[in-house]
Amino acid sequence: MRPRSIAVIGASSTKNSIGRQILRNLILYEFQGKVFPVNLKADVIQSIKAYPSVLDIPDPVDLAIVVVPRQYVAKVATQCGKKGVKGMVVITAGFKEAGRTGVQMEKEILEITRKYKMRMIGPNCFGVVNTDPAVRMNATFGKTFPGRGKIAFVTQSGALGEAIMVKAEELGIGFSMVASVGNKADISGNDMLEYWSHDSDTDIILMYLENFGNPRKFIKIARELSRRKPIVVVKSGRTAQGARAASSHTGSLAGMDISAEALFVQSGVIRVDTVEALFDLTVALANQPIPKGRRVGIITNAGGPAILATDSLISQGLEAPPISEKTKKKLAEKLPPGLNISNPLDLIAGAGPKEFEAAMRIMSSAKEFDAIIPIFVPPITVDPKEVSRAMVRGLSKTKTTLACFMGVTTGSEGVSILRENSIPVYQFPEAIGKTLERLTNYREWLDRPTGQTPKFKVKKSIVSAIVKSYQDSDCAEIIGSDALTILEAYGIPTAGYLVADSAQEAISCAGQIGYPVVMKIDSPKILHKTEVGGVILDLRSAEEISAAFEKLQAKLVKNKIKGALSVSLQSMVKGGVETVMGMTYDPTFGPLIMFGLGGIYVEVMKDVSFRINPLTDMAAIDMIKSVKSYPLLKGFRGSKSVSFEALSGALLRLSQLVVDFPQFQEIDVNPFMSCPAGKRSRAVDARFILQKDAG
Repeated sequence: MRPRSIAVIGASSTKNSIGRQILRNLILYEFQGKVFPVNLKADVIQSIKAYPSVLDIPDPVDLAIVVVPRQYVAKVATQCGKKGVKGMVVITAGFKEAGRTGVQMEKEILEITRKYKMRMIGPNCFGVVNTDPAVRMNATFGKTFPGRGKIAFVTQSGALGEAIMVKAEELGIGFSMVASVGNKADISGNDMLEYWSHDSDTDIILMYLENFGNPRKFIKIARELSRRKPIVVVKSGRTAQGARAASSHTGSLAGMDISAEALFVQSGVIRVDTVEALFDLTVALANQPIPKGRRVGIITNAGGPAILATDSLISQGLEAPPISEKTKKKLAEKLPPGLNISNPLDLIAGAGPKEFEAAMRIMSSAKEFDAIIPIFVPPITVDPKEVSRAMVRGLSKTKTTLACFMGVTTGSEGVSILRENSIPVYQFPEAIGKTLERLTNYREWLDRPTGQTPKFKVKKSIVSAIVKSYQDSDCAEIIGSDALTILEAYGIPTAGYLVADSAQEAISCAGQIGYPVVMKIDSPKILHKTEVGGVILDLRSAEEISAAFEKLQAKLVKNKIKGALSVSLQSMVKGGVETVMGMTYDPTFGPLIMFGLGGIYVEVMKDVSFRINPLTDMAAIDMIKSVKSYPLLKGFRGSKSVSFEALSGALLRLSQLVVDFPQFQEIDVNPFMSCPAGKRSRAVDARFILQKDAG
């Protein structure tokens, strides 16, 4: 990213060729080092002496930009290695993305790169940019010359890189560096994050990602870096079409995008869904302080947009608190009489610079607001430029301010005045609501303690013996009493569990457990017992036990399951909320821990959260709080709050179990009855699936 000399291998004089455009960009952008065109047939390209190969260049070469047909890239890479080139940017496409032959060719150039201890960006990329005045390198084939700024940008898509630079220029956003990494054969987004973590010219990092090469390395880098420099990511691939089929609740709920979402949440990365949202957030981060809370004050000259803004804020989990009496008094002294002073503050259509300046100054200094949204819809009688200047005069430098100018073009003078004074301008209030929501989430992540991963005393040998016995018998599924024994060995409490093969034996078991009890069919051939009527609740006598046994025997016949009936009996757990916890193994991200609303509704409601293992104590609590049913757990309409200590403790012990036994492919603990403090929260049922190659 800071070369003193560049060889453009494949430089050309042919119009509209990539080799010509890259060389031209280096010259026009005024690269501060030496440039050497390399072309087998030309002596001079764009008035610069050309060389037949990089080996013929008399001076040292730091960086090679490679723009030759793919069949020649390996030869060129070898020549670069012999020359002592430190890095290559391979623009050429047709490698991994083009099929089996391309995969092999990409592997070959990577081996050459490593043999000569070079580093490589690409192949199949757009190029690199460094706007540092001491470097001034635009080694891309784009037509945009990015301005200087404090934002670094890495993208897997070259076309998107060009589009983003064009849009950034329109919005007045400058970059420190841009790197299009293409196929990421060598240098990846992780490498760029590490590099920019030490770059004093970079304050914000933007990323466009299509996939992760090493997500565990990403989370390690990003978790530390996000506390110093915001990382904003557009991650494509939200759909679940590529999701692996799974038989467990946990596996079936872990869609294609769940892993990436969990990674971003745990590492403090701000995810956006669209390029438009990327810019909405970037202009705010680059120009305004991050809000200290969720309380927003709205100033407007039009009622409709104020309602839209309020609805957007509330729907995003933000607040539009009432104006305090102290602030009301100050506003009443400066604003025309008769105004309804409330939040949103509607100054009415005739409001001009004087009213906006007074409202901005007073509300932006009021303690009841963390952010201010001025909304202006220009009437014919008011000059937008003067209103903009008034807003700037009334601005508080310490309070987040995001403006909305409706019905005004982005290039208007009023908008330009605000942007020149570091006030981001949006066309519609809904975009501001989404931007503020992401900013406040990021603030809350920054304020949150990092947490610790506790280590519990457990009975690992018990689990090892159970796992080995199932592996030896070539059985991949652990259910029933063995599954609950595994949980007990790791300190996760379970409901009493006994197995009976006859009605009389069931009556005896119920007597040992104590009434009331639950009876279930105990068969590995039935995955979801409730779906076949295989669970009977609240049995209170020997007669009810006997009748229930006969009923379940009939269910076995109806479902054409051969063999004698075995049933399991457990104590009837009451007074808790049914939750679910579990694990599914993602081949790219590793184990994912799940928590959510459990019981028979788990796959209907799908109210679950996922985190990448291992969990910290803070991550366990965050998982619990992030589900929509959190109010049920907290206590709702007179019900008592569940014991969060017991619930988070069970999640952390499950996390340790997953670390200790990588043999597990999937785990379901459903339901886990979460009870109030003083009552025993317990796992009622569990299921473990071993990996096919476990052991």
